Amino acid sequence: MKKTALILKPLGPGKTPKTVLTLIFAAFIFLSPLYGADAQRIPINVNLIIDGSASLSAVKDEITSWVLGRLEEILTEGDNVTVWSAGPQARVIYSGRINSAADSETVKNTIRQLSGSGETADFSGALREASTRQSASFSYTLLISASGASLSSVLSSPQANLLRYSRVEEFSTWRALVVGLDIDARVRRAAAAFFGQ
Repeated sequence: MKKTALILKPLGPGKTPKTVLTLIFAAFIFLSPLYGADAQRIPINVNLIIDGSASLSAVKDEITSWVLGRLEEILTEGDNVTVWSAGPQARVIYSGRINSAADSETVKNTIRQLSGSGETADFSGALREASTRQSASFSYTLLISASGASLSSVLSSPQANLLRYSRVEEFSTWRALVVGLDIDARVRRAAAAFFGQ
């Protein structure tokens, strides 16, 4: 059974409940630029960060099927796509622009060929690098964790702030996170505009 949740780090003392609710609402807006979008949307950065640890082996078919289905929903011509295998060290396994159906198929084949090794998943390294590769106004960052253990390492690290705005979908043993990278300033501007400040 699939469950969905939202991760938001505490905003600190002095924040009013009204502001907190607005920030949550704005985070959802920025985390979901693709839902309900038509085929005429502007090109975006699509970052796929997939668990490359040994945990992937047990759920590879399920994850691959789900990710390929998601790509069918979101990819459009002009998107810049980067795929990371987050094993002991995160590495880019695909990077390019979608100019044709052949480019989309190349991305899908790259994902089909993924394999896992090692005990850890370097999600922090991939997220840090993804945040520096923003060449479009919007990005869609999807992080796939093959096990709770591989995700807990980044959640308990100093880099946990990279997951500040995340929507989590829970599956049998794995998780899919839509991560809002570098949207703090946008969320605050949206909140200020909403309150007319």
